[in-house]
Amino acid sequence: MPSPPAMLFNSYPFIFVFFPLVLIGFFLIGKRNARSAAGFLALASLFFYGWWSVKALPLLVASICINYWFGLRLSPAPGRDDRKRKSLLVVALVVNLGVLAVFKYANFFVSNVNDGLAAAGLSQIPLLHIVLPIGISFYTFTQIAFLVDCWQGKVHERSFIHYVLFVTYFPHLIAGPVLHHAQMMPQFANAATYRLDPSKVALGVAIFTFGLAKKLLIADPMGQYADMMFNGVHKGIEPTLYTSWFGALAYTLQIYFDFSGYSDMAVGLSLCLGVQLPLNFRSPYKSTNIIEFWRRWHISLSNFLRDYLYVPLGGNRKGPARRYLNLFLTMLLGGLWHGAAWTFVIWGALHGVFLMINHLWNSKVRRNIPAGPVAHVLGWFLTFLCVVLAWIVFRADGVHTAMAIYKGMLGLHGAPPSAFSELGPVPFRKPEFFQTMLVGIIICLALPPTITLERWIPHPKAVAGQPVTAWCSAAVLAIGTFALFAWCVSKLGNYSPFLYFQF
Repeated sequence: MPSPPAMLFNSYPFIFVFFPLVLIGFFLIGKRNARSAAGFLALASLFFYGWWSVKALPLLVASICINYWFGLRLSPAPGRDDRKRKSLLVVALVVNLGVLAVFKYANFFVSNVNDGLAAAGLSQIPLLHIVLPIGISFYTFTQIAFLVDCWQGKVHERSFIHYVLFVTYFPHLIAGPVLHHAQMMPQFANAATYRLDPSKVALGVAIFTFGLAKKLLIADPMGQYADMMFNGVHKGIEPTLYTSWFGALAYTLQIYFDFSGYSDMAVGLSLCLGVQLPLNFRSPYKSTNIIEFWRRWHISLSNFLRDYLYVPLGGNRKGPARRYLNLFLTMLLGGLWHGAAWTFVIWGALHGVFLMINHLWNSKVRRNIPAGPVAHVLGWFLTFLCVVLAWIVFRADGVHTAMAIYKGMLGLHGAPPSAFSELGPVPFRKPEFFQTMLVGIIICLALPPTITLERWIPHPKAVAGQPVTAWCSAAVLAIGTFALFAWCVSKLGNYSPFLYFQF
């Protein structure tokens, strides 16, 4: 990970320098020439990435150029042999996955080989010490989807500038969402995108502000306790009943508000620029079964895994047994995509098992159980419990740490009368910690997704000519949004990267 100062969405340089300059420059250039504005935005996105890591920039540029070349030759055309196109697709996929494997999984593979060599008393292989380029998983998956769609004849846009912008577009480049060309490239070809729309800017600023609040006011405070608990267990502290459960809940809220906050900020920033990013979260902790959870959580990745892994494996077309195997393999590989560690593999396997059980339940048992509020609540509780338990191994730095926390949750390490006692004097015994946790739970379970702000943020043109009450309502919303933004700005200053930057 890069060291501060970094171009984080929740940083002074980004909020008060980079984005205002990009916004102004984009629309000023767009008035004269849309293609030049697209090029300007692509260069700004490359600058944004280079600010993070100049050394990783050549890899990104090379990936874009090579995949654009592959895409042109994979598309169906008169005289092109389909067998050669398929062979070229295999080569293109091997190149992309090979690069990802080297940078992300080489040391993981070598370290596991070394464990076997050490057990056999043999000399070990030196680690490669390769630095993981930030965002490589996201831009690799984005381009793999593009290549497959080219091969299937679904891509008709051929502009290199628009392709570069599609891949590098800075709101999504570092931590997603995983974009599909059909969602983005037509917008870059639309002249209306390059004309300033005050209504979109107002809504975009509001969505960005709410995402910023999720990150700074909920995710970061929850993350402080979650880090303290997980790091303490890693150092040998045995977590008791209260500590284990509060730590697990704190991380459950941290990862949701951190990643959902990033996604909201990305949507808001993009909307200011006249571009609509796909929805990535839809209140996932309200889910009443694990199938529904994966339709609400990290939607862009779920769709990618479904369309480009589960379906090619055979989906549900080859019988129930093969369907369950495909589900399990898809989630297993989805877990490995998150990181080169056995904890991520176990997390993916857990969710694969959860999905298999859920589908088996739906086909064999559910039809005989009457639906009702009790079944709804029990379904939600069981789903949320499974998600929380799986997050533990996802966050833990090793299986030993996860097992210690699971034992603590069962009370095997004791249950002192006050929480956190084994961690010593910590600030989270203050009421603010529990208040923040309660607010986070209420937002997750009771409030609609941030994207529904579109219903509440009035369009400037719509307010004009309306009664005084409409003006007052718009003024209250504007003042409230500004106050929330000011509160968030007061929390800026600490280096607080988003969790999904590491994936």
